[in-house]
Amino acid sequence: MSTQLSTPVNRQSVSALSQSKGEPAWLEGVRTKGAELAETLEWPTPEKVRIGRWNLTAIGSHKPQDAIASAEELPETLRELAGQSPAGLVVQRNSASVLRQLSPELEAKGVIFTDLETAAREHGDLVQQYLFQVIPQDENKLTALHSAIWNGGIFLYVPKNVEVELPLQALLYSDDTEATFAPRVLVVADSHSRVTYVDNVVSRYGDSAQPITKQSIVEVIVKPGAHVRYATIHNMGDNLIDLTIRRAIVENDGRIEWIIGDLHDGHTLSDTQSLLKGKGSTSDAKVISIGSKSQQMSLTTGAVHFGRNTESDMVTRAVMKDQATAIINGVTKIEKGATKSNGQQTEKVLMLSPKARGDANPILLIDEDDVKAGHAASVGQVNPEQIYYLMSRGISKKDAERLIIYGFLAPVVTEIPIEPVREQLQRLLERKLEG
Repeated sequence: MSTQLSTPVNRQSVSALSQSKGEPAWLEGVRTKGAELAETLEWPTPEKVRIGRWNLTAIGSHKPQDAIASAEELPETLRELAGQSPAGLVVQRNSASVLRQLSPELEAKGVIFTDLETAAREHGDLVQQYLFQVIPQDENKLTALHSAIWNGGIFLYVPKNVEVELPLQALLYSDDTEATFAPRVLVVADSHSRVTYVDNVVSRYGDSAQPITKQSIVEVIVKPGAHVRYATIHNMGDNLIDLTIRRAIVENDGRIEWIIGDLHDGHTLSDTQSLLKGKGSTSDAKVISIGSKSQQMSLTTGAVHFGRNTESDMVTRAVMKDQATAIINGVTKIEKGATKSNGQQTEKVLMLSPKARGDANPILLIDEDDVKAGHAASVGQVNPEQIYYLMSRGISKKDAERLIIYGFLAPVVTEIPIEPVREQLQRLLERKLEG
C-alpha cells in the first residue's frame, strides 16, 4: 500500500508563480489542475521498493537564474559535458534555462530546439497539442505534482522529412539544493524525420548538501516512419532522489531507441516504456546502472505492443556493490490483435558484494497467439574461470575483474552516439566501480 505524503504546493502558489513568469493562460490552468490532483492521488508503487519512505517532498522552491552567452561561461567540469554541440545545445541550471543554441541550418528547416517554458510561450499551439499526450497528469501523485512544478525543460520538434544528422544536446544541472529542479522533456518527430537527442543530468553540490528530490518526465512522440534516438546519463550526488519517468508513443513504422545510463548515487526510480501503437513500429532499449553504498533503485523497462508486426528489444545490465539494492523489471506486453509481434528482453545483474542485492524480474504478458516473445535473466558474481583465464595471460586479478566488468557493461556503453559523452560514461563507470 502506498504512503500518502503532504503536497508541498497548492493551487494558489502554483498560479502565482505561473503568472510571475508570464506563462500563457492555458499552461497556468494545467499547472493549477496538477496541484489539485496531487492532493488526492497516491505515489507510484514500484515492485518491492517502498518509495513512500523516501523524502519525496523536498523539492525546494523556484529560483530565477541568470542567462549565459555561451557554454564557455559554464564551470570547467560542466563545460566538458556540453561538448562542441555544433547542432544545438540547451542548458538548464536549477529552476530555469540559461542557454539556448540551434544552428541556423536546422532553424531554417523548421527544427525547434529550446526549453519547454519558452516553447510554451512562442509555440503554444504546438506544445499544447502534444504536452501530456503520452503521460497524462492524473496517472499518479508524481505525474500530477510534476505537471504543476516542472521548470526549464526541453522541447524538440523535427518537421516532416527532416533528418538531423548531428546530435542535439542538453545539459541539465543542479548546484543549489534549495532550488526546484524538475525538468520536463517533450520530443516530437514528425513523419519520416530522424533525430538523435542526448542529455546529461548532473549535480554539483558541496559536501554538506541537504536532501533534495528531482522529478523529471520525458514524453516522446514518434510519427509514422520517424526515428528517434534518445540517450541520457544521470549522475547526481547521493543527497538527491531521482524520480524519472520516460515514455514514447511510436506510430506506423516508427522507431525509438533508448540508451540510458542510470549512474546516479542516490535513491532512484527509473521507469522507461515504449508504446508501440503503429503497425511495424519498433523499440530498442539499453539500460546500464551501478549501485553503490546503501543506494536503493527501482529500474523498470517496458514495451507494450498494440500494432501488428511490432518489435521490441530490451537489455538491462546492472552492477551492484557495497550494500546497494536494485529491483530490475523488464515488462513485455503484447495486446490482443498485435499479431506477428516479437518482444525480447534480457536483464543481467553482476554482484560484487555479498551484502548487495539485485533482483531481475522478466515479465511477459501475452494476449495474442501468433507472436514471438522471450526473456533471459541472470544474477551472479564475476566468473572465477574468466578471472583465472586472464590471470594466466599475465593480467593481475584486480585488472582482470575490471576488464570483465567493463565487458559486461560494453553493450550499452558502445551505443552512446557522441564520443565525449561516451568518454564521460566511461569515467563515471570507473569512479563508481572504484568507489
